[in-house]
Amino acid sequence: MLEPSVPDDINFQPLIKTATEAAMQAGMLLLHYARDGFRITHKSLIDLVTEADHAAEQCVIDIILANFPDHRILAEERGEIDQSPSHYRWIIDPLDGTTNFAHGFPAYCVSIGLEYKGECVLGVVYDPSRDELFSATRGDGARVNDRSIHVSQTPQLDQALLVTGFAYDIRETSNNNLDHFARFALRVQGLRRTGSAALDLCYVAAGRFDGFWEVKLKPWDMAAGVVILKEAGGQITNLCGQSHSLYRQELVSSNGLIHDAMVSVIRESLDITPPFTR
Repeated sequence: MLEPSVPDDINFQPLIKTATEAAMQAGMLLLHYARDGFRITHKSLIDLVTEADHAAEQCVIDIILANFPDHRILAEERGEIDQSPSHYRWIIDPLDGTTNFAHGFPAYCVSIGLEYKGECVLGVVYDPSRDELFSATRGDGARVNDRSIHVSQTPQLDQALLVTGFAYDIRETSNNNLDHFARFALRVQGLRRTGSAALDLCYVAAGRFDGFWEVKLKPWDMAAGVVILKEAGGQITNLCGQSHSLYRQELVSSNGLIHDAMVSVIRESLDITPPFTR
């Protein structure tokens, strides 16, 4: 399916400048909390939130609204903040990888995506531990720290390094990705779990991973990363190989070359027969 064309009524320069400023300032806040300590509370048994999440989110919101006061915002901790009729909607995860952060494991980031008329058009992901800023706008390629990035050229699944994740309700549901994980573990060269979906998407975009799949994702987990991955030449679908939506909680993403093979493995777990064999 062809991607929608680049909207000709968007001036991306002030938008990407604002997103970059917000992501980097929030990232510096996270490093401050990582150094000086923070309080932790539980949303559920294994779903954590820290005061660093809230502080970083407020930082991002303040910077966006200072520059674009009429824009809408969806944030992980505060939900929908403004119901204005604007075509612009920022989707924010102020700390993707909270469990890693709480344990002192340096794999977390700030993720800021932007929708325009329902389409994701901009993504910025900042990893403060490595000082890596991934960014992309529709039609202008993807970058890390202003260096162009592209997906890998790994041609086969058995040569691929994949990454995945697990939902916070892994103990309560059968839709917990363990069946897919077991099948992929026997088919690929290597399989990792980092604990940050936004970074996973960026690492596929940069060619560090060859593919990433996950279930039970939220829009803020994906909004920035899907733009960055697509602009780096990657492919994204749902688990069945059909059109991806931020609001359907699942994705398969890859360098494109191994995508059909990844979807086939998942179809085995789902016991779905490809349409062309029916």
